Amino acid sequence: MKQVEQNYRSGALRLIDAPVPRAGRGANLVATTVSLISAGTEKQIIDLARSSLAGKAMARPDLVRKTLQKVKQEGLLPTARKVFAKLDTPIPLGYSTAGRVVSAGSDGGGYAVGDRVACAGAGVANHAEYNAVPKNLSVRIPDGVSDEDASFVTLGAIALQGVRVTQPTLGERVVVMGLGLIGQLTVQLLKANGCQVLGFDPNPARATLAEAMGADRAVSGGLEEAVAAFTRGVGADAVIVTASSKSSDPTNVAGAISRMKGRVVLVGMVGMNVDREAYYKRELDLRLSMSYGPGRYDPSYEQAGNDYPIAYVRWTEQRNMEAFLELIASGRVTPSKLVTHRFPIADAETAYAMMDGDEPYLAILLTYPEEPAAIARAVPMAAAAAAPAPTGKGSAFVGFGNYAKAVLLPALKKAGETRLTAVVTSTGISAHSAAEGSGFATASTDPATVLDDPQTDCVFVATRHDSHARLTIDALKAGKHVFVEKPLAMTHEELAEVAETAASAPGILTVGFNRRFAPMVVAARQALAASGGPLVMQYRINAGHVPGDSWLHGAEGGGRIVGEVCHFVDTLSALCGADPVAVEGVNPTGIGDSLAAIVRFGDGSVGTILYASVGDPSVPKEAIEAFGTGVVVRLDDFRKLHVTRGGKTQTTSASAQDKGQAALVGAFLAAARSGAAAPIALDTLIAVSAATLELAGVGPD
Repeated sequence: MKQVEQNYRSGALRLIDAPVPRAGRGANLVATTVSLISAGTEKQIIDLARSSLAGKAMARPDLVRKTLQKVKQEGLLPTARKVFAKLDTPIPLGYSTAGRVVSAGSDGGGYAVGDRVACAGAGVANHAEYNAVPKNLSVRIPDGVSDEDASFVTLGAIALQGVRVTQPTLGERVVVMGLGLIGQLTVQLLKANGCQVLGFDPNPARATLAEAMGADRAVSGGLEEAVAAFTRGVGADAVIVTASSKSSDPTNVAGAISRMKGRVVLVGMVGMNVDREAYYKRELDLRLSMSYGPGRYDPSYEQAGNDYPIAYVRWTEQRNMEAFLELIASGRVTPSKLVTHRFPIADAETAYAMMDGDEPYLAILLTYPEEPAAIARAVPMAAAAAAPAPTGKGSAFVGFGNYAKAVLLPALKKAGETRLTAVVTSTGISAHSAAEGSGFATASTDPATVLDDPQTDCVFVATRHDSHARLTIDALKAGKHVFVEKPLAMTHEELAEVAETAASAPGILTVGFNRRFAPMVVAARQALAASGGPLVMQYRINAGHVPGDSWLHGAEGGGRIVGEVCHFVDTLSALCGADPVAVEGVNPTGIGDSLAAIVRFGDGSVGTILYASVGDPSVPKEAIEAFGTGVVVRLDDFRKLHVTRGGKTQTTSASAQDKGQAALVGAFLAAARSGAAAPIALDTLIAVSAATLELAGVGPD
């Protein structure tokens, strides 16, 4: 399928051939008929992508601070690899479309094949021939509303939410500052609400258009004088700022033209260095409107499809979308008057190039063929097809996030893998980017591409946690060697099925428990082995905070204890050379994913794990102490190893962390291709995983 992408590092914009995405539970596959280029928002994204690294850093100082902290913890080179891997990941453009449902997903909101729908959301309603759209980000298009008008649904919902936050009453005099697409729609919505409206934009043509759209008056200069005349010297009852500017001038001008106890509502992205005098002396109410409405930025609502009860949240983003389309159907809002250009999707690059020129534009529509392209979920890459075909079996990835791209793949290539057969991700743009940038022969959105491929013998599962067990089982049953990122499973039932499948499968199974392969852990294990008896061990992890809305905390992640503590249970298991047999854990009340645990091992060793999600991130992340007969080992964040025996301490230092990822991937590939035993015994994988589930409070099924 055709899709528009923007490279955030280079700034390059292009049209690509990407595989069609899969629509999972709670979503539907929609064939696009029209998509709207939001000139203001998308132009900002494009300009930021084209800026220098310094410019990007100035725009996101919060990410710069996180990056500097990563450098302190992990070193410059590992951090740089992750940062550039993230920057090299292209982003989809577009967030407002109309189309037809071609495949209705389970629990997809009751849509049927053939339903006309309007869709919203960055990364969802893309400029692409097909989109997988969660049910709460789509609405049916009423009869009599064209697809072109319906494609304005996102901007309409943004404008409508701004009006709702303003809470206008019949007859109030409202000023709209900024008459781009959202401003023009805001004018019509206010008129539909019975308000008197004055529009302002420094572009005279847009002021003229606003009057054609229904504004009682619109000006391109002399705003304060115009407002004084419009309000008979009282000042505006409300000012809605739909302009976009880094400057705080729009915010302060809005205050200056407001009446006593008026409202100022910020819809556009403007500076907020507020002139206190104007706001204080008029006792103004400054409000911010959050995009489409309640539900925006809430993964539980947007992605998981959990609606808010109408009795408590009357106007969610989806209900705003519905209301906007109903206003179009009634003739009170006419988005088609804002259209200045139409381009077929094949000419999308021309459309964006026009935005860099001098030709005036406002709403730009991309149109799509009446008969959608055939659904293809695997796309061969041109560069791979042109190159000489490599011999032998190859490796494939299912899931290709930042860790897979920046850590696992380089380790695989370092281990000598020369054939990368396919990469599978949930979206077409990410699959295409991964395949093109890393040398995979095929980009796909369907795991069957890998499982059914006779040329693929090694499969790396690097998806979100809830799919690990199922994909591992399917790959093992397909006869593949499987390297799965931790955790192996999220329930004891899943774990039992994985164990049963792996025990009889021809391929080997490896889990990404890499720390046991770290050079300093290997050296520590050798030093402790000479003690000849059980060990007493402690592992302290300063894990740091992860925002509450991260997928790690939800159904896809299962929580950080399931996803991370398995690493530390396995490392202690490696140090003593025995599997865990019993665990006991305590979660401190009110401290998130923190944990204090005792782990007993089969050889009589015992270990404690203190996993803290609070604290100061400047403290090194991991520290291990292990005590054997006549020997003490201390490991400081994989940078220093201290071995003390006979009153003498030997210290080994490293300039950069090595947590064993490359060694583990190399051992897996070597075992898979030679027929040797797996790098980590199956019994150990199962025992460590079961112990971690118990620590996380996941009981037997």
